[in-house]
Amino acid sequence: MSGAELIIQEINREAEQKIKYILEEAQKEAKKIKEEAKRKAEARAEWILRKAKTQAELEKQRIIANARLEVRRKKLAVQEKLIQEVIEEVKKRLRELPQEEYFETIKVLLKSAVQELGEKKIRVYSNEATLSLIASRIDELKAGLGDVSIEIGEAIETIGGVVVENEAGDIRIDNTFEARMERMESEIRSKIAKVLFG
Repeated sequence: MSGAELIIQEINREAEQKIKYILEEAQKEAKKIKEEAKRKAEARAEWILRKAKTQAELEKQRIIANARLEVRRKKLAVQEKLIQEVIEEVKKRLRELPQEEYFETIKVLLKSAVQELGEKKIRVYSNEATLSLIASRIDELKAGLGDVSIEIGEAIETIGGVVVENEAGDIRIDNTFEARMERMESEIRSKIAKVLFG
């Protein structure tokens, strides 16, 4: 059983206990009202009893509805927390990609950006480590891009990937890991939720 299922199971167990307790309290309250009604005049006793039962039932239903709502809220909060943890773990793993695998990824991201720009001169931005990797293997990158001139730009804050712009600097393709994850956020979150919660 996964951690997520255990957490959801625990939340459901707590909710059932809370509902049971609330029902017991509501029954106690109904009993008190019933006993009080018996002590009153015989003519009014039946009317008071019916009213008490109705009120107790309404209160019971209200408490149960509130408890269910609270369980749903807690469940959604736990699910959101788990999704965020998975996204952070994905970012961590992206930061720790082996250099060869990362270089192959950079080649794909550069090629995609160059094709989208349709320019012969480009400028590349990324974090310090990525720019150093690109600079050290620039000939290998150029070979895969055809007749394209690559200029190394300034370092930017990113966990990985590249930002590529044309020579004039007025068209930019953001292929950083963060930007790509942001563009695919709903799809990523949906896939994570399906894996974690079915």
